[in-house]
Amino acid sequence: MQTVVMYCTAVCPYCVRAEMLLRQRGVTDIEKIRIDLDAGQREAMMARTGRRTVPQIYIGDTHVGGCDDLVALDRAGGLQSLLQGATA
Repeated sequence: MQTVVMYCTAVCPYCVRAEMLLRQRGVTDIEKIRIDLDAGQREAMMARTGRRTVPQIYIGDTHVGGCDDLVALDRAGGLQSLLQGATA
């Protein structure tokens, strides 16, 4: 299973929804980077993704995007293969 990294905040409902979907798909370990606790992490996220909103999700080296992007990937049938190591 690929490494999953999620930039998030404590009170973001989209972050919670994204985590729930990943857990439903068998992800047991999500590296959460809390940007609400460290302004430097917010800057790093924006530099890395070009986006300001959370969550921002990486599966392996692939930037999936936010919660809506993750849900769309799942509905299109690509989430499981990406989690298993295929490229998006």
